[in-house]
Amino acid sequence: MATHHPFSILPDDPDLAVPSASLVTANEREPTLPAILHEKIERAAAYAKAARAGATRRAYDSDWAIFTAWCAQHGLGALPASPEIVAVFVSDQASTGLNPSTINRRVAAIGHHHRAGGHPAPTAMPTAGRLAEVLAGIRVEHGGAKRQKRPADAAALRNMLATIEGDGLRALRDRAILAIGMAAALRRSEIVALQVEHVGIVPEGLRLTIAQSKTDQVRRGAVIAIPEGSRIRPKARLLAWMTSAGHTEGAVFRRLSRLDALTPAAMSDRAVARLVQHYAAAAGYDPSQFAGHSLRAGFLTEGASQGATIFKLQEVSRHKSVQILADYVRNAELFKDHAGQGFL
Repeated sequence: MATHHPFSILPDDPDLAVPSASLVTANEREPTLPAILHEKIERAAAYAKAARAGATRRAYDSDWAIFTAWCAQHGLGALPASPEIVAVFVSDQASTGLNPSTINRRVAAIGHHHRAGGHPAPTAMPTAGRLAEVLAGIRVEHGGAKRQKRPADAAALRNMLATIEGDGLRALRDRAILAIGMAAALRRSEIVALQVEHVGIVPEGLRLTIAQSKTDQVRRGAVIAIPEGSRIRPKARLLAWMTSAGHTEGAVFRRLSRLDALTPAAMSDRAVARLVQHYAAAAGYDPSQFAGHSLRAGFLTEGASQGATIFKLQEVSRHKSVQILADYVRNAELFKDHAGQGFL
């Protein structure tokens, strides 16, 4: 019987990568590994690579580029890098005001690229104790309260919508993005990923299919109900955009040329963030307090203030944990039935 030899499936995945070796059999007269198995191995590698979200891969690549540039600037080797080098790097990053969560992600990116190159992650080396102490110190020193962007609640969103003039393609598109993004509590990545076939029109409003999201990497999908609405009117604004744009397939929200001509390309998630900030500024708000997430946070803030339960909020937001939603409800009810109401 032929013996099994280890082979490399995906060098950059620590759970799958093992020492590579020639694909041979114990009996040289036996046939070599069939070509079809090679194809299956390649397909498995592709699936494993897809398991890491595209946004995470891009962030890791950016973090790794920052680390290698820092090493080059200081005449240090980036691969492999000792825990001591990484400790100095993160300390330097913290001194620039970078928040601890971003620093932790950069350390994770460094470990990822080390494993991909056949080296142990610096955090897994026997001498990693000092690095762990530095990271803990950064969390204590620079952790603090998380700075949240301002939510685009109903009042803010109506003010932002009121600044959009005319009925050109850009005006119709931007109104629809603001209204749908808030009404469905969408992440900016989910807004730009919406496809025409994901939009279902029903008498009560809309049924949006979210094919994939940050917390749904296996693509089970989710359906969100959006009421017709009489104030923000998300259904009417979305249909006005789609009717005027006239495209029947592909991305719902398309890029426009400088002359406001429709293009086949989907918008980027960064464009959504810039759009929110632009109209926040036009409405008289500080644009630095707003971001793409303001639309999602706006729905949760407004829903909680209107008395929606955590579970009804979760139906729309699709949060895996109710803890974040509990914070929205708690903030909305800070003064409701206050303990000091009767004597203060």
